[in-house]
Amino acid sequence: MNAVREPLRNYLITRSQNPADLLNAATRLFGGSITTSPLDGLCSGDHELRGVAAHDFAVGYFASPLDVRVASAAGRGSYFVNIGISGAISATRGSLQATLDEATAGVVNPGDTQELRPLRCSRTRFVGLRIDAPLVDQEFATLTGHPPVSAIRFEFALDMAKSKGRAVRLLVRSLLEQLDSGDPLFQRAELQRSQLRCIVTALLLAQPHSHTGELRDGPQPGHPRSLRAALAFIEANLTEHIGLGDIAQAASCSPRTISSAFRDRLGLSPLSYVRNLRLDRIREDLLASTDHVGTIAYRWGISHLGRFADAYRHRFHELPSDTAARR
Repeated sequence: MNAVREPLRNYLITRSQNPADLLNAATRLFGGSITTSPLDGLCSGDHELRGVAAHDFAVGYFASPLDVRVASAAGRGSYFVNIGISGAISATRGSLQATLDEATAGVVNPGDTQELRPLRCSRTRFVGLRIDAPLVDQEFATLTGHPPVSAIRFEFALDMAKSKGRAVRLLVRSLLEQLDSGDPLFQRAELQRSQLRCIVTALLLAQPHSHTGELRDGPQPGHPRSLRAALAFIEANLTEHIGLGDIAQAASCSPRTISSAFRDRLGLSPLSYVRNLRLDRIREDLLASTDHVGTIAYRWGISHLGRFADAYRHRFHELPSDTAARR
């Protein structure tokens, strides 16, 4: 990445001639969101990994001649962006193929399997960035005013030579430079996450994906009065039982009318909006509080912990207990 030839120099995880050490270290760095296996046996050579991880992202520097298959772990949802520093990699994502180097990055969606084969004998170096799916959904909602109605799936090859791709490259390089600066300010999770949000926004705007059309259309007009009233009512009463009739009454319209407004403007039903917002609030509390999962869930109006756990896993690709374990 131009000047960033030796990033994360103070964050060594492993340096070994045993490729198994690299594979195990990569799994740890990415929080168990991947499984790795060699494609053609465990080749000899020098294998190095440096990296930094937080609760919703991780970034690693890889230097290795190993051909490897990387699969998404069951129940986890993360995107991966691989950006070349030197050398080149023949990469596949399903039936798609690309050569990853300084001019072309690869974007991998949750659930995808990728295969990476260095093309030259010398050590290939690249940066791998893991971004958890909820953060991508959050930035999409910030851009459009509503969450995606289905999973966002990016195209594979990202052209880093064009202006939009260069923006992604510059933002990733800025994140690496901040981590390498040694300045305690840049080690704060708040600044790292702010930088990551910028990267995600640039990625959503730069790389074609399944919801690109919604971004191309630009921001939607302001919400009508009835929808604003409904949203305010939901926000004020989120810890209580909320039914469709309650929302319609607060909006001074029929259940059918307010349901149509939610679907037209936000892309989901009123009760789905309530569920997602409630789950988002619970997740925030799980990360910030030491209270028991059940205590937090009941506080936000959850009455059935089994159904809650299923809904939480569907939205965030992990169980509530997994989130609580990271605080």
